[in-house]
Amino acid sequence: MKKDPRAFQKLKSEVEKAKRDLSSVHQVKITIEGIMDGIDFEETITRAKFEELCADLFKKTLKPVQ
Repeated sequence: MKKDPRAFQKLKSEVEKAKRDLSSVHQVKITIEGIMDGIDFEETITRAKFEELCADLFKKTLKPVQ
């Protein structure tokens, strides 16, 4: 994916939007048609799963704040 800057940028943009949306809804569906070589990408993520995936990053940010 990183070898295709356009596909990576599409994914990054949609993930950023999903992150913002998860602050107000419990789940979002990420859909990108033709992300790479005619392949479509579709994934649903919940706020709980997002928080689980980011837990280590969240913990790291608390140390400097404390």
